Amino acid sequence: MTDLYPVRRALLSVSDKTGLVDLGKALAARGVELLSTGGSAKTLRDAGLEVKDVADVTGFPEMMDGRVKTLHPKVHGGLLALRDNEDHVKAMADHDIGGIDLLIVNLYPFEAALARGAEYDEMIENIDIGGPAMIRASAKNHGFVTTVVDVEDYDALLAELEANDGQTSYAFRQKLAQIAYARTGAYDAAVSNWMADAIGDAAPRRRAFAGTIKQTLRYGENPHQSAAFYTDGSNRPGVATATQHQGKELSYNNINDTDAAFELVAEFDPAETPAVAIIKHANPCGVAKGATLLDAYKNAFDCDRTSAFGGIVALNQALDAETAEAIVEIFTEVVIAPGATDEAKAIFAKKKNLRLLTTDGLPNVLEASHTVRQVAGGLLVQNKDAGFISLDDLKVVTKVAPTDAQLQDMLFAWKVAKHVKSNAIVYVKDQATVGVGAGQMSRLDSALIAAAKSKRMADAMGLDEPLAVGSAVASDAFFPFADGLLEAAAAGATCVIQPGGSMRDQEVIDAADEAGLAMVFTGMRHFRH
Repeated sequence: MTDLYPVRRALLSVSDKTGLVDLGKALAARGVELLSTGGSAKTLRDAGLEVKDVADVTGFPEMMDGRVKTLHPKVHGGLLALRDNEDHVKAMADHDIGGIDLLIVNLYPFEAALARGAEYDEMIENIDIGGPAMIRASAKNHGFVTTVVDVEDYDALLAELEANDGQTSYAFRQKLAQIAYARTGAYDAAVSNWMADAIGDAAPRRRAFAGTIKQTLRYGENPHQSAAFYTDGSNRPGVATATQHQGKELSYNNINDTDAAFELVAEFDPAETPAVAIIKHANPCGVAKGATLLDAYKNAFDCDRTSAFGGIVALNQALDAETAEAIVEIFTEVVIAPGATDEAKAIFAKKKNLRLLTTDGLPNVLEASHTVRQVAGGLLVQNKDAGFISLDDLKVVTKVAPTDAQLQDMLFAWKVAKHVKSNAIVYVKDQATVGVGAGQMSRLDSALIAAAKSKRMADAMGLDEPLAVGSAVASDAFFPFADGLLEAAAAGATCVIQPGGSMRDQEVIDAADEAGLAMVFTGMRHFRH
């Protein structure tokens, strides 16, 4: 197999016309014959370039609204023929098939149509057939044919041709072939997953996932692990789609924690009240609402000032100068918000290692999407936890009914518990967390840890009693025994929100009644592993 192979004839058929004219001019200047189709041919011709229509090569016009134009032996034969195989060369001569040495194709914008919520029939028309077929044929024959599927590779192609006097190297063709197959794979994944959703198939026989590289990371969770960050094309507001205004590159752990923070703070409607979440190791160490964003930040910070050091701060409203001044008083890794004022950006600019991300919006926490986790030999796929509870969903199960203020604190605690690793216990008072217990093997241990944090923070603030006194407590799953609930009562909680559903529910209800607690059942749990 020859390492260097010349590019003498190119087929250009693109949906995205970005850079097409400049590329066509550069190829023509090298004497490359240009073949093209439809709108691509018109664009090149309008720029004064000599272009041969594929229809003139095949002898068949484009038909069926453009569905059929490149599916022809004179196209695929030109892409697939092995130039060093005598039988292939003879077949080309016998059937007047000219070799195609370079294929430039990008596909119908299916993912873009999906992102804007196009209707079913429009989605169908955005499924490309000829493009993937040509890409796969060309990439298979990378021993001789160069395949380019991304606009960002145009410059690399021209540099390769310049370096090799109009030829491409085998290694270059190999690399582009891999990119090409990944592109068609991602495209088919988008189509198949869309169709599964469209027909209501929650567990299709085969499920494909794909992503586009956003960032090669220095390492993963630990320095001995390699890692990369990919986007999934969904355009969901968050860390993957945010604009980074300053600071060094995000790390694997930064990305994971920032995502957790922003998904949590999005639970709180910015039109109703400002809210702030502070995250450490993917768990909240403080979440609060406030009359202002600054108040919300201070209240969240006061839940666990120790853990907030080196944490991630997420806001549900645009960052303002006053809040920025408070945030920079301690070391913070990342701040993510829907926006930021120029004054806030100027304040952060003095802290070169602090990353500021803005998203132009909040993710819709009720939006249907999937989470994927790899296990040995397989993938676990589930719907994202979009569970929502309103006041009408709550069932009072104790003799004492909660007050309106307690109900509001319970709902707040419930939203936070959804984002805390199981077993989760969350104490809330006046719309701010005052103790969080996360990720313990026992619910009792989580209640103890959250209570201890509440007391430690109160001592640090010079208060006479633990922060959890007078609080509402949320448990992400039912109390299997009364011990965890009694520990919450001992910490000062006055009301409890939990799913219910334990064989010992009545025992737990009796314990709550004896302790004088108000308790409600949600009928929904929020395990987070």
